[in-house]
Amino acid sequence: MTQPVTLGGRPTMPPPGAPSEELLIARFRGHARRLFWSALVLIAVFGATAYFFDNLPEPFENWMLLSAAGAVVLLLVVVPYIVWFSRTTTVTTRRVIVNQGIGSRSRREMSHARGYTIGVRRGLAQRLWGAGTITLSNGVDAPLRLLNVPNVTLVHETLADQIEVSQILAHRDAQSSYDGPGEF
Repeated sequence: MTQPVTLGGRPTMPPPGAPSEELLIARFRGHARRLFWSALVLIAVFGATAYFFDNLPEPFENWMLLSAAGAVVLLLVVVPYIVWFSRTTTVTTRRVIVNQGIGSRSRREMSHARGYTIGVRRGLAQRLWGAGTITLSNGVDAPLRLLNVPNVTLVHETLADQIEVSQILAHRDAQSSYDGPGEF
């Protein structure tokens, strides 16, 4: 029986034929630069509201000012934050999972073992922030797009490594199932 490969007493690869445990590698959201304009709007609304409050000719106009400021903050600050917060990407040792949605959630997965191509696109603003868009395509399903991925180079290298490890494990398991004891 083959013993698992260990590193410091901890197994790094399961023995052939044994199911491998799914481990979390990374969980992230799109780059927060998308919230820059929302933060700017929040600062401007608070500044304008503080300046104009009690400087308006009629007292009821203060309430109109507060109502308008609240509506602008709700639409241009809170809603974009909730949309940004509702989209997560999870990379495990077996697959990539994208969850998104506020009221109804949608989930898409792509398995490392099936293999896929990795495309990276980085615009000028994305390069300045170290972000990028990753497109995963296996040729069968619709491409999976990961928008505004922070540290896009690191995520790209991690995904490439996971594909390689999954392919090696799948090939090793396929070879061990064909080779019986004492057979070549």
